[in-house]
Amino acid sequence: MVVYEDQEMLVVDKPAGLAMHPGRGHSGDTLVEEADGLPVHRLDHDTSGLVVLAKTPEACAALCRQAEEHSLKRRYTAVVWGNLPDDFGTIEANIGRVSKRRSAMGVFPAGSGVGKEALTAYKVLERYGALTLVECELLTGRHHQIRAHMRHIGHPLFGDRIYGGRKIWAEEPSEAFRAWVDNCLALCPRQALHAGSLTLSHPSTGQEMTFTSPLPEDFQALLAECQCWRSHSRTGSS
Repeated sequence: MVVYEDQEMLVVDKPAGLAMHPGRGHSGDTLVEEADGLPVHRLDHDTSGLVVLAKTPEACAALCRQAEEHSLKRRYTAVVWGNLPDDFGTIEANIGRVSKRRSAMGVFPAGSGVGKEALTAYKVLERYGALTLVECELLTGRHHQIRAHMRHIGHPLFGDRIYGGRKIWAEEPSEAFRAWVDNCLALCPRQALHAGSLTLSHPSTGQEMTFTSPLPEDFQALLAECQCWRSHSRTGSS
């Protein structure tokens, strides 16, 4: 869905399940085939939310410069496994490829010289016990950054097939809890990650512009189930 368009740029709200580019495993429709422009940044196939595309070489250069200088700000909403110990935090750990044959990215100590510098800031929005709703801001833009970083600190994204988010990260889960997790995965069968806010400067006017995207239906359904489980747990009816 087009959120904004002028002669120089295009902001699109990408649904989960739509690939950015044609490639292995993505022979059908892709964002670059459906939209008139060049992506300045990317979202994973199963991540939903806002993407900006440039419609001229000049706009592409200006927007890419913002991305490189990190003045193009991207905030994501995510559901992660576990109850994070702090309400705010910053994950500082390098990210790099472990193998050309592996899709998962490796995480390495900051300053190790392995991989590229990566910084992710997060804050807790809601706690559900076994799961937590967080907002993440990319302070750098590495491949799979949020997904790899959250797994690195022991809180993978719910439903993430690559980083272990489809297994139960809870001690001695009951049968009722396992059934609830299965139901949540059926409602939101992808990593629970949505690019909900994008701030940039217009490539020609320099005007600061902020775009927002509401949570998609599958994400909302997951949060509703989380709220129900928390309520049941508090009343002892789970």
